[in-house]
Amino acid sequence: MSNSFFSFKILIIFIILISVFISVFFIPIFPEEFTSYSSSNFISIDISSSGYAWPIPGYNSITSYFGYRVSPTAGASSYHSGLDIGAPEGSKLIAITSGEITFANFLGGGGYTITLTSGNIKFTYCHVSPNYIVKVGDKVFQGQVIGYVGPKNVYGVKGNQYFDENGNPTNGATTGPHLHFGVRINGEYVNPLSLFN
Repeated sequence: MSNSFFSFKILIIFIILISVFISVFFIPIFPEEFTSYSSSNFISIDISSSGYAWPIPGYNSITSYFGYRVSPTAGASSYHSGLDIGAPEGSKLIAITSGEITFANFLGGGGYTITLTSGNIKFTYCHVSPNYIVKVGDKVFQGQVIGYVGPKNVYGVKGNQYFDENGNPTNGATTGPHLHFGVRINGEYVNPLSLFN
């Protein structure tokens, strides 16, 4: 009986040593910037031939194109420096490429805005939710959810000069929830559709 008890103790010690060895040498270690994002922050995406993902998966209706237009509301420019993509409040916005968040704040006519920078290109997401899930300095990966389409009306923004027909403050120069998506290459605005050919 003592031999079998001794053998059992040896077996237990062996199993513990093997477990420690495996956990120390074979469990992969990821950089902190990767592990800080859960898999729920990524969704299935389609990549264009130029390597970019559409910024708002599931919503393709362009309500205002890049270039000259009739201003839809007071304070909106007659030269539209991006695309307006119609989508309901709360729709997911994704990083169209990997990069760094370089702006996340209220920005005049753009309302609550997120800017993603990758090399010499800045991608601007306007009229987003004020409940940011990213912050300046965050490294993000293509396909990662970085925000949501915001509401039409926002309150408590100091200096907000945009209001709707009822006098309620709006999320920048907007008539309703949508994504305004802008692209600047070396500081110059370009038609975002040129990235999706």
